[in-house]
Amino acid sequence: MESPAELNGGHTHAGSDRIEKHPLTHTTTNVTISPELFEKLYLNPKIPHATDHTNKYANATPLGFLGFVISTFTFSMVLMGWGGASGLPAVAGIFFFTGPVLLLLSTIFCWIQAQFFPMMVCGLFCVFWLSFGLLQLPTLGLATAYSPTGDAAAGLASKEMNAVIALYLLVWGFALGTFWLFTIRINAVFAGIFGFVTMGAWVLSGAYWKVSTGHYKEAQRLQKAGGALLFIVAMLGWYMIFVMMAAEMRWTVGLPVGDLSHFWKTTDVELATMEQEKKD
Repeated sequence: MESPAELNGGHTHAGSDRIEKHPLTHTTTNVTISPELFEKLYLNPKIPHATDHTNKYANATPLGFLGFVISTFTFSMVLMGWGGASGLPAVAGIFFFTGPVLLLLSTIFCWIQAQFFPMMVCGLFCVFWLSFGLLQLPTLGLATAYSPTGDAAAGLASKEMNAVIALYLLVWGFALGTFWLFTIRINAVFAGIFGFVTMGAWVLSGAYWKVSTGHYKEAQRLQKAGGALLFIVAMLGWYMIFVMMAAEMRWTVGLPVGDLSHFWKTTDVELATMEQEKKD
């Protein structure tokens, strides 16, 4: 049996008394964040095309960053020989699963979210771990191609193979240095990560050059130095992951990252507007 109020569309009148029944309503709230907070969470300058998608999907940037940091942390400690560690085949998983899988997923999700710079960063490191990981698989027999006798050990110590790897890491240093130029638009921690990883790539390139020329003691010292630089990268990465997760989980810790966005002209503009400003 329906009540008089329900029959009257939620309203009933009894003399001067009036009782109203208000149904529950769902509203959509658009939350806006400052460019500084956006660049801290997404490691990407705030642009209109990207911000249109931030309320629809979870932030994918920390996922790829986590894979990168775990892989880099492990890699750096092995390079420095902590605990007598030597050789990378035992941790080949960081080159094919821990790093690349999370980085690939993050690359795809950042592409969907229209997060250009994190997509580029995650894609860059994804292919690095995969390509460098191939060198750690003896079953592929890459080193035997550099030995006249087909001896893998001789191939690994050959001048030609180590020179090739040295050139490869040299090019990676230039690529990482290019990315560093754009990180100085975001924050100091992110810029520090790319600055140290750029130096680390070049130092490791020098280590391979020394192996190719037979200077093994110098090569070992450069390897440890490169590992130390990557260790700093990993520590900065852990810090950045904590900052992003704390912000996403609404922790009121407010850890500093050295915001650099306020030194630059805002990027929260449409491309059409930017083109018009150039013409004017």
